[in-house]
Amino acid sequence: MATKPLHILLVEDDEVDAEAVVRAFRDKHINNPLTIVTNGIEALQVLRGENNKVPISLPYLILLDLNLPKMNGIEFLDHIRQDDKLKHSIIFVLTTSDRESDKWAAYKHNVAGYMVKSKAGKNFVNVTKLLETYWRTVEFPSGGTYATS
Repeated sequence: MATKPLHILLVEDDEVDAEAVVRAFRDKHINNPLTIVTNGIEALQVLRGENNKVPISLPYLILLDLNLPKMNGIEFLDHIRQDDKLKHSIIFVLTTSDRESDKWAAYKHNVAGYMVKSKAGKNFVNVTKLLETYWRTVEFPSGGTYATS
């Protein structure tokens, strides 16, 4: 993963969990650019370059918690999937919720995967392995956007 310019947007309000993800990336020598925001509103601002936020560039991947203040993860998914410029964003959910209703709601919004933090392995090792394998294996179209419209 370190050789490709994948930017990771972590949407996580829990400082301990955010630091654990950062540490897991560091331990796996994943040195990709990482932006951390604490809610869905901030995430949309970063993705759109609004409110003096520096936008991240493609390719990027979003790690999204569902239990967030101001705008929760499902609300964020509602907004992003309705935005023509952002609707093709690659999003993995990383959350404490093991509720079937949350899983269904997330997959209804075409997330790439749903991971429960308690099953993510010690120090999120399973998350880093999955993301590393995903990035090394999956092919993306070249150009400035994934949008087809």
